[in-house]
Amino acid sequence: MSDLQDRIQRHLDTLVGTGVETGVQVAVHQDGTLIVDAVAGPADPVTGRPLTSRTPIFSFSTGKNMAATLAHMLVARGFLGYDSLVEDHWPEFGVRGKATTTLRHVLTHTTGLPAMPREITPAELPDWSRVCAALAAAEPRWRPGAAMGYHAYTFGHLIGELARRTTGRPMRELLREWITAPLGIEGQLFFGAPPESLPGPARLEQRAEQWPAVPDDSDAIPAPWESRPRADFGNDEAILRADIPSVGSATAHGLAAMFDALLRGELVGSTQLEELCVPAYEGVDQVFGTPARMALGFPIGRIGAPAAERSVAFGWPGGGGSYAYADPARGVAFALTKTRLVPNFDTALSVTTILSDHLARMT
Repeated sequence: MSDLQDRIQRHLDTLVGTGVETGVQVAVHQDGTLIVDAVAGPADPVTGRPLTSRTPIFSFSTGKNMAATLAHMLVARGFLGYDSLVEDHWPEFGVRGKATTTLRHVLTHTTGLPAMPREITPAELPDWSRVCAALAAAEPRWRPGAAMGYHAYTFGHLIGELARRTTGRPMRELLREWITAPLGIEGQLFFGAPPESLPGPARLEQRAEQWPAVPDDSDAIPAPWESRPRADFGNDEAILRADIPSVGSATAHGLAAMFDALLRGELVGSTQLEELCVPAYEGVDQVFGTPARMALGFPIGRIGAPAAERSVAFGWPGGGGSYAYADPARGVAFALTKTRLVPNFDTALSVTTILSDHLARMT
């Protein structure tokens, strides 16, 4: 552990020391062994509260890794099938052309609901019933399965309402009972932090000058709040306490431990695991206009991986620069969480480059 741990720790210390980052966590498992658990910087630069590897950080769409994993566990435990019709469990949803929507469509972001209905704003997000009622009544932008478009916030509520309808439990409880408690990482992964844990999560910050201006485009598919992460959103106590399964509070240690357990067959069986690195949809993302290659629940391919690697890693990045993935080809589970929001993944790329170089030397 020492060589790679030391290299990444020194790199994080440099990033924080030079002001590139404020607080960063990195964790890596390989074949069931924790080989990196590094942290640098404070959890709150104002108070000086220390950041540890067990301090949750609100990490935006990196939380989708938890939601997608729970969706696969719902299948593994027999509550749903990938081709289960949503309306069979959520009858109100099957209107306005959505009757053919399946869990497979939800997992591949092909339901046709890439954006929240315009009446839903961050103020309404904590109101689970209201958000789900708006989604059930919404008209899809395309026939389910016909196209793909990144579902920034709708993804988590669609999975979460299916989970609630089939198990009777909200996602925050399933996350604790099915993942964090069995893996011994309680207090490290949250959909809605319990009141007693606050103000435990780290404090986010961002510099306005680093971000390009948001175009005033009323025809854009996602609203500006859906497409751009904001520190004040992730620091808001109402948001931190809310069950919003497209985003979440997490430690890098907890995310890497979850992905390691997934790779080792502790959360789903080996046959089902194979589904996670096989393309289920390939095409153009209708939200971003970029190529998309989706497995069930996750994008395929490590960010920054050279083409020659033919990466089968899967996992979600988070707006602002966080990232987590599982790489079954290398037996690696990786996570990086950070407190400074930036419009790039430079820090994640720099750390994964160190990791890749190390793995290449070891083979």
